[in-house]
Amino acid sequence: MTTLIRGGTVVNADRAFRADVLCEGDKIVAVGPNLEAPAGAEIVDAGGQYVMPGGIDPHTHMQLPFMGTVTADDFFTGTAAGLAGGTTTIIDFVIPDPKQSLLAAYHQWRGWAEKAAGDYTFHVAVTWWDDSVHEEMGVLVRDHGVNSFKHFMAYKNAIMADDETLVKSFRRALELGAIPTVHAENGELVFQLQKELLAKGITGPEAHPLSRPPEVEAEAANRAIAIANVLGTPVYIVHVSCAESLEAITRARARGQRVYGEALAGHLTIDDSVYCLEDKEAALAYVMSPPFRSKHHQDALWHGLTGGNLHTTATDHCTFCAAQKAAGKDDFTKIPNGCGGVEDRMSVVWDAGVNTGRLTPSEFVKVTSTNAAQIFNIYPRKGVVAVGADADLVVWDPQGTRTISAKTQFAKGDFNVFEGRTVKGINTHTIAQGKVVFSKGDLRAVEGAGRHIDRPAFKPVSA
Repeated sequence: MTTLIRGGTVVNADRAFRADVLCEGDKIVAVGPNLEAPAGAEIVDAGGQYVMPGGIDPHTHMQLPFMGTVTADDFFTGTAAGLAGGTTTIIDFVIPDPKQSLLAAYHQWRGWAEKAAGDYTFHVAVTWWDDSVHEEMGVLVRDHGVNSFKHFMAYKNAIMADDETLVKSFRRALELGAIPTVHAENGELVFQLQKELLAKGITGPEAHPLSRPPEVEAEAANRAIAIANVLGTPVYIVHVSCAESLEAITRARARGQRVYGEALAGHLTIDDSVYCLEDKEAALAYVMSPPFRSKHHQDALWHGLTGGNLHTTATDHCTFCAAQKAAGKDDFTKIPNGCGGVEDRMSVVWDAGVNTGRLTPSEFVKVTSTNAAQIFNIYPRKGVVAVGADADLVVWDPQGTRTISAKTQFAKGDFNVFEGRTVKGINTHTIAQGKVVFSKGDLRAVEGAGRHIDRPAFKPVSA
């Protein structure tokens, strides 16, 4: 399969330049002006448009069993929706049950992911600790291309990692050349605040942000950063939602600590008024953790992205339908946490970032693709338009518009947190593994076409 993208402006994280892009098989084989189209090549006209590396969403949950139910999007529908929005690679999460073998959980998730339409790779969560976890972390790094391990500091009595687990897992990750990632919320504080709110009769979705104020997130972020600093390991803080957590990251980076921060498209654009909607069913749909914050925190997150202290944008794509969310209509602690967005991240970040002058097109590429590829060690295979890179590309029309709606989305959730937002800046074509998989509204996703992407350790692994 040969594809020539002709007449566009290539935008990488470091520069933009006019060039055609020739893909042979699943690789980019030439980037330059006036390239000849081989016989039989598919031609994509990119005139007046940008050609950028395919998006990498470093935080998704496809087919996730969580809070007594399973997300609406499986690995096929979720990755297909990603392709429709310009995301060609996801990093999903293997989340073992307490006392479950990490390897057993990993193989379970790999089996579910065989139907993926786009490329995928995994963070593996450490939800408990004993000598077997120590050993299996090594096996995952050496033999299965895993170089990141997730730690939930929230969800007491479920998957929360205590400080002992954090210390031992961080230390082991350092030995292996892997990077710890952290969901930073103080699980004990959340648990106690939830009980207090229920006792007061505050049971609806408006209680959700009250049980998880910014201080709860900031305490956990500071603690994770401090542990990483003592041990000398890098750390990646997922879904940073508040100014206080960003301040912790900024302080650590200023003193030379290797700390990375991730912002969700939702946290950048949606505020906490959604939890007080008159339509309680609609309000339920916005329940995720950490919750959406006030506009003050949104502004802080944008400053973090433009200032280089937040590095990636993600979605935490975790779709539940209205019937699933309704399980918590009388008790907010039982609302399945999660929102969608894998299909909309690229356009929302462009519209709210580039169109407002907060980001340049090259900075957009950094925070939607290149930085994730570099942090998780799949660059330059991913995250750049260059000879030898995977032929995962987005043809982007900066003048194109669409109105986001659950009625027209490809994802399977029956609600969209960006509902009704008209975005300016859309992908007209998505190319994955050298094939056109989305063309002007026509989604050509193929079940099982996605590949597992091994991510090498950051140093040779000997143990």
